[in-house]
Amino acid sequence: MVPTLLGITLVVFVVMAASPGGVTSQLLVDGFGMKPQEKQALQEYYNRRYGLDQPAAVQYLRWINNVSPIGFEISASGDIGKFSFTKGTDLGESFRYGRPVSELLKERVPITLLLNILTIPIIYIIAILIGVRAATERGQRFDLSSSFVMLALWSVPTMLAGVLMIGFFSSEQYWHWFPTSGLSERAALDMPFMPHWEKWLDLFKLLSGLLLGLFAGLLLGKLSNANLRSFIAAAVGIALGTAMASVLPGKTTLFVYIFLGLFWAAVLWALAKSEYLALRLIFLGLLGLLIGGVAGQQWGDGLFIRGFLLDRGWHLVLPVVCLSYGSFAFLARLTRSSMLENLLADYARTARAKGVSERDVLWKHVFRNSLLPLITVFASLLPGLLAGSVIVESIFSIDGMGKLAVDAVKGRDRELVLSITLISGFLTLIGYLLADVLYAIADPRVSYD
Repeated sequence: MVPTLLGITLVVFVVMAASPGGVTSQLLVDGFGMKPQEKQALQEYYNRRYGLDQPAAVQYLRWINNVSPIGFEISASGDIGKFSFTKGTDLGESFRYGRPVSELLKERVPITLLLNILTIPIIYIIAILIGVRAATERGQRFDLSSSFVMLALWSVPTMLAGVLMIGFFSSEQYWHWFPTSGLSERAALDMPFMPHWEKWLDLFKLLSGLLLGLFAGLLLGKLSNANLRSFIAAAVGIALGTAMASVLPGKTTLFVYIFLGLFWAAVLWALAKSEYLALRLIFLGLLGLLIGGVAGQQWGDGLFIRGFLLDRGWHLVLPVVCLSYGSFAFLARLTRSSMLENLLADYARTARAKGVSERDVLWKHVFRNSLLPLITVFASLLPGLLAGSVIVESIFSIDGMGKLAVDAVKGRDRELVLSITLISGFLTLIGYLLADVLYAIADPRVSYD
């Protein structure tokens, strides 16, 4: 891992050093309103601190010495001192922001990690549920319909999806349900951490609405009569589409009412018609929870303060959806292919011949051996989400690592670019290391002795 990480940083360093004008040209061109003598003094300072007037090889070795926790001490004037085991790590100072790189990373890394921590479980849960079911019902209705939906989701670019979500669900011309940018409003900094109701009765009404909605959704999902279940779901879809059309600003045409009603009726009818009980319970339960929560909130008549926690979650909905839909669509197809390969294997037929139940064959034998491709994807999933967050953070104006990396590259901010490369490369290699460990846990035949 160590030589690979050094190789990654070396390639990035060489590319930046070989770019026309060097690493400080953009800084000196912009100038930030500085006078010529101030620019000259700033350039001399950076030359002393980072050795920018020295050969590229010397500059790289100085950077390695700075980021390493052990090495030679370097004074403020750029002179090399004695060797120390406790000198600490110095990521340098950002040319663009005029601040230590470590401070910038402390502000931005938690934001991107928060997006990934919320996204990765969603990706794997949905992908495994859909992929396993599609494999066990190969060629049947669920397999064909899920394949069509997953392929359609995977084909939609993240940039287009983000713009459409903002246009429809954040614009005042349509449904202004979510914020357009950022992770929280300024007013949320003065709010209490948890949601707050002026009257306890309003909280009781909200909890009652949530519980009743969840119960109704689960009850509808468990209804044994498929025709009755689909009819009720379609009726709920028509009511939901009509309610959405009624809250649109301005005068709403009859076509919009009909289109939204038929659209949601078709979606809920298809979900309710599915024979996959877990899928019905999850989606219809969540829908009932959402409808019940909205009804309970509207039922209350007191002052409601959403608090910092709920405000942060409200801002994260659209970015998390943008980051997750393409990944779980791809992973669901991969899960299906891996499960099909193992369902037809000799060991699965042998287990069935011994009288092992189909459920145990599926989850204790087939699924465990099907985890290897999923583990392989996991190794590249975290770096992939970091790369994907560049687009999402730019669209939703989130000050995370992705947006910081784009700004650093544009400004040729060498210290910041190299530090981001170091962190991204480290996370990538850690992902591969975890994958190697998980291979041995999932498959006892794998050994690294």
